[in-house]
Amino acid sequence: MPGPVKTTLAFLRNTWRGLTSMRTALVLLFLLAMAALPGALIPQRSLNQREVDKYFAEYPTLAPLLDKVGAFEVFASVWFASIYVLLFVSLIGCLLPRCLEYYRQVRARPVRTPRNLARMPHHDKGELDASPDEVLASARKRLRGWRIEERDEGKGVRSISAERGYLREVGNLLFHFGLVGLLIGVAGGKLYGYEGQVIVVADGSEFCNSGTYNYDSFTAGLTVDGTQLSPFCVRVNDFDVKYLHTGQVDSFRVDLEYQSEDDLETGAWKPHILEVNHPLRTAGDRVYLTGNGYAPKFTVTFPDGQKRTGVTQWQPMDVLTMLSQGATKFDRPGVTDEVQRRQNQLAITGLFAPTAAFDGSLLSSRFPDTLDPTAAVDVMRGDLGLDSGRGQSIFGVDQGMVDQGRLNRVARQNLRVGEEIRLDDGTTVHFDGVERWANLQVSHDPFQPWVLGFSIAVIFGIGSSLAIRRRRVWVRVRPQGDGTLVELGGLARTDQAGYGEEFTRLAADLLAGSGEPAGQARTDSGPVRGRKS
Repeated sequence: MPGPVKTTLAFLRNTWRGLTSMRTALVLLFLLAMAALPGALIPQRSLNQREVDKYFAEYPTLAPLLDKVGAFEVFASVWFASIYVLLFVSLIGCLLPRCLEYYRQVRARPVRTPRNLARMPHHDKGELDASPDEVLASARKRLRGWRIEERDEGKGVRSISAERGYLREVGNLLFHFGLVGLLIGVAGGKLYGYEGQVIVVADGSEFCNSGTYNYDSFTAGLTVDGTQLSPFCVRVNDFDVKYLHTGQVDSFRVDLEYQSEDDLETGAWKPHILEVNHPLRTAGDRVYLTGNGYAPKFTVTFPDGQKRTGVTQWQPMDVLTMLSQGATKFDRPGVTDEVQRRQNQLAITGLFAPTAAFDGSLLSSRFPDTLDPTAAVDVMRGDLGLDSGRGQSIFGVDQGMVDQGRLNRVARQNLRVGEEIRLDDGTTVHFDGVERWANLQVSHDPFQPWVLGFSIAVIFGIGSSLAIRRRRVWVRVRPQGDGTLVELGGLARTDQAGYGEEFTRLAADLLAGSGEPAGQARTDSGPVRGRKS
């Protein structure tokens, strides 16, 4: 049935033309920018699950509705990917015909000289004593760098058509191809890149990028299975933070050493100073400093004299004063019976203040540096639930074990550095001091150099398209007595200021010696300024 077939083909053709128009591309680019706004205004699961949970607690009615439309994972949502893909197709579809059109323009000859140059927006003429050949030779020399075409119009009249500014369209195309390249680069990074976060205590502790199990959190690209990560190790030796008197941070400085793939064989470590916005680049990965905190150090001495020391990172509750909460957990040594071992586990939980301040008996902090480090601890004894098969936070204990009575508080006390608690069975908990920890983010994106290159192309392309003017100039000469009548016309293909001055200078050079002031015509049809064709 030719009727339905023709209708379907016409529909598909018109749909394709509409999708690949520059207007549609601009609309999709605007929609992409608008679609990215929720990702900036609403917390995202891939970045901070805790903030998402807080948002649900603060807005219990609105949050589930936003979750249904993917507002908490915008960049992984179907509707964002749809806009992304449509924009990609639209840009490709509208750029290919423009490339073909530009190719035809470059190969085409400059347009013929208009019959009446006086109607051009820029016009000038004058009479020279030189011959037409000399005038044309001078014009060719003056128009060097322009694309010119010389024509014989008959009866001794000859003309030159010149055009300049073809690179304007090159800049425009470069800008749009740069946008396409950015889309490809970002998509490639999501496919082949990965990002992980890990906390490393600054006491010489090490981290090796040997597997996803070494990370506290890990986000992999769609093609990354975690088995072929870039091999390198880092060792965090010291973490120095300088504060202003107001408590604001003045600088972060992490003293670390690292080993790349070649160094892993020799065992050599290379020193590096890690600072905010100055990542370590090694093995194709980038290591950023994204956070910090404190890790209180406790030593537990059991009744039989055996000691265990624990240094575990505690979570900052207030980034201004660095008041932190956490839990440091211990297994009792020498216990072989599993039931007894689980019944005698210890957890030191509570608050840590780098500079103690008390509101009654409640501990708080008044400054983020360790001027008076104090820990308000609860010592819990019993089954911590570490063998239950359920995951639990390192910053707390399993509340279910407390509710079941399998984990009980046996002591509570505020401890300064050097102080200790003695439990009812003779076990002592000594507060040894505090260490710093650094939160490191490892990012791998093999498309990052391409993204940088395409970004430069976008900037260079838009700059070229704005700075370069497409313009034309015509020179017509005709013999007149013993001299030559020279007539000039100019036309700017883009509505930008500046071509009038350029045309005036060009006319002054070509009409030098005509006996008339440059820029003035010898007839009433003299220079026309500011009129559009």
